[in-house]
Amino acid sequence: MKTSSQIILGLLLILISAIFYIIHYVIFRDLHHIVIYLIGDIAFVFIEVLLVTLIIHKLLSERETRVKLEKLNMVIGAFFSEVGTDLLIYMSNADPNLDKIKKDLIVTDNWAEKEFGSVKNRLKQYHYGVDILHINLIDLRSHLIKKRDFLLRLLENPVLLEHESFTRLLQAVFHMTEELHCREDLDNLPDTDYKHLTGDINRAYGQLVYQWLEYIKYLKSDYPYLFSLAMRTNPFDKESSPIVR
Repeated sequence: MKTSSQIILGLLLILISAIFYIIHYVIFRDLHHIVIYLIGDIAFVFIEVLLVTLIIHKLLSERETRVKLEKLNMVIGAFFSEVGTDLLIYMSNADPNLDKIKKDLIVTDNWAEKEFGSVKNRLKQYHYGVDILHINLIDLRSHLIKKRDFLLRLLENPVLLEHESFTRLLQAVFHMTEELHCREDLDNLPDTDYKHLTGDINRAYGQLVYQWLEYIKYLKSDYPYLFSLAMRTNPFDKESSPIVR
């Protein structure tokens, strides 16, 4: 239906144009003038297409991309403020091998694209493995359940549809929340179930670290004052403090 409407509109516009050319000829009787301007207008169409499709369209697309990126990182920032940073503290404190990557996650003002790239490559080789016995599962469950509505609203946010990796992180965190919520007694579970929960936690842990580093990289390049606070509350730095000294 839409295509047929467009065809009808196109034919109508051509018909109107032809009528005006006929009126022009009837009044002025100057076919030579009509042909000159008709050919000139047709010749300019190709330049117009170049300007609109290749230049203006590209500029508009880049601007739209920047706007989407701004909105996306606002959502990611809200996630880490409300849930993500606390989760990283829970999980990293229960990671017996954290020392292997802890220094890599102490980001400084001197970091550039190269440093972030190197750390991301090293993190790909790291085995995320928490010791579930060092996590207070009851406290973790209580914390996540309080944030459950917030997580659901994030999952419903259309801005996140174009960010697959962060959407996967939200799904992993929400699944972990549901797993903990379904168990009444978290202190007396069989080893097989603790192993299952450990897998859920590790899945979320690895994605959290990666997304946190990506977010910190964005803050460093675009929002130095937010980057400063993020580093003063760095979940991987035991000596971090929000107080400026």
